[in-house]
Amino acid sequence: MSQKNAAIIADKLTKRYGDLLAVDCISFHVDEGEIFGFLGPNGSGKTSTIRMLVGLTQPSGGRASVLGCHLPGDIYLARRYVGVVPDISNLYDELSARENLLFMARLYGVPRSQQNSRVDRLLQDFGLYERKEDHFATFSRGMKRALTIAAALVHEPRLLFLDEPTTGLDAAAARSLRSLISGLREKGLTVFLTTHYLAEADMLCDRIAILVRGRIVSIDTPEGLKRLVQEQSLIEFSFRGDVSGRIGALQSFLGELQASLLDSSRIRIYGGDPPRIFDAVFQFSRESGIGVESASTIRPSLEDAFLQITGLSPQVMAADKGSGKGRGVGR
Repeated sequence: MSQKNAAIIADKLTKRYGDLLAVDCISFHVDEGEIFGFLGPNGSGKTSTIRMLVGLTQPSGGRASVLGCHLPGDIYLARRYVGVVPDISNLYDELSARENLLFMARLYGVPRSQQNSRVDRLLQDFGLYERKEDHFATFSRGMKRALTIAAALVHEPRLLFLDEPTTGLDAAAARSLRSLISGLREKGLTVFLTTHYLAEADMLCDRIAILVRGRIVSIDTPEGLKRLVQEQSLIEFSFRGDVSGRIGALQSFLGELQASLLDSSRIRIYGGDPPRIFDAVFQFSRESGIGVESASTIRPSLEDAFLQITGLSPQVMAADKGSGKGRGVGR
């Protein structure tokens, strides 16, 4: 799709906070109707980019447009067609689910004659109709997240910004929410999704931009990103003991090859000649006294592509999932 059909266009977009360069001259576009992933560790510039695109802060440099509206001058026009789901809910504990949605409908200027029908439809679509009279404070994390997304859709936007939608949810709640997000694409909505979760981006996104230290280092489809590492051998080894403190010793046997620790007893080695890799690992095993449990070649994942592109371990992303964020996309 060409840029003339783009929901978002960013051209050399830059944001500084004093001496901190949070977003460093990034350029990208988001096509209408796609789920576009913004992927990167904490501090990479994801939330700062959203804040500029929704008009919460002005760019320090560059240009951007949202749904054909040039920022920041046309931001009030753009907001009529944009929904924002912050990483921390902007709904009210003391109101019921239905009251929260009705409040947001009035706030967005939904015609009074349409408010009740839209609210009831959203409650049904998000599986919350039976709890419509219950206070928001009584909801589980997953239900609160679902209602927060429903609230951002009450004025029927064309573009939805989703900031870390499944952070802190249990597996079942996260799976249910991902299904809801995937369904938004089928309704023609454009979704701009920031996430720490590599697997989530792989499942949901049509295209992904990877950010590191405020710069976009790659943009492609999940399959396109994975193809970057498909020509390399990827071998995973499981050991009979803890090798987390001996990666340096293992690396000395591998030379220029790259080893990534998956957990305390599993490693993944990228590239190189497989016979040489096996020789090096078994030599390390003999000298360390830690036996090899199993070895297998694997298909590249988005985690492998992330490691290859950024040089950062997926553990960096995992560590960020539970951490607090400095600048949220607020109420």
